[in-house]
Amino acid sequence: MQIARGLRQLMDAQGLTQGDVARAAEVSSGTVNRYLMWQDRGTLKIPTLRAIAEAAGATAEQTEDLLELARSQADGWWMDTAGAAPWLSALHAFEAVAEYEYVWATSLVPGLAQTPAYARCLHEQQDPDADAAVIDARVQARIRRQQILDREDMRLWIILDQAVLKRRVGLAAVMAEQIDHLRNLAERPRVRVQILPFDVGAPDAGSGGHFLILGRDDVAEPVNSMSVVYLELHRRGLYLDDPTDVTDYKILFDDLRSQAADKGRTLDLLATARSEYDA
Repeated sequence: MQIARGLRQLMDAQGLTQGDVARAAEVSSGTVNRYLMWQDRGTLKIPTLRAIAEAAGATAEQTEDLLELARSQADGWWMDTAGAAPWLSALHAFEAVAEYEYVWATSLVPGLAQTPAYARCLHEQQDPDADAAVIDARVQARIRRQQILDREDMRLWIILDQAVLKRRVGLAAVMAEQIDHLRNLAERPRVRVQILPFDVGAPDAGSGGHFLILGRDDVAEPVNSMSVVYLELHRRGLYLDDPTDVTDYKILFDDLRSQAADKGRTLDLLATARSEYDA
């Protein structure tokens, strides 16, 4: 998916069509389409990818980024790494084509629901030696990522452990603003927010941490469907697309949303948490 998104970015920048790229790369339009639709993820051919990338206007450095990603990609799971080219972000690639995203958060508000102030406090705490300009760029990138919520084909469902509301990030005013933002999100038509209260006992997810499920269902062309689980680790992420793994996490998420509070109680819990941060 990272490779597909990278190729699309290159083509969009040059104003090229699939036909344009196919002719320049001397491959069929179907071959280009398979790479753009992520259908050849298990059988990427380095010479073909190089030809398509160059035909799409990639620089030598961008071409090497794509080829290195293809060489290191394992079938069924892969890791984000700190050294990966930012323009090939895996999470952004999946979110660019996803139609739904389900999130279970155990300790912090997830990125798609963070306010700029909350995100800034997190980045400053996680990297206290970073320059202000670097922090600004990271915060801006996180807020830009939230633009996917404006798409009419995108649905977001977030379940937060109540501990997320109790863990102060920054000053009380930062938390108050963040909770107000969660309350506003909960009222959006394509967004669901649920709180898992302390009084229901241990979460059905057990000791498992933060995870996302991203997907797209294409009934007409099943090969264009996508379903992947993202597990957030320290400084990197682990992606799973094995059908058994994905199914297990979907069942787990269903259990969590059955266990979590309904909309009415969730709004009450948010209001109570908000009051605790009033000056």
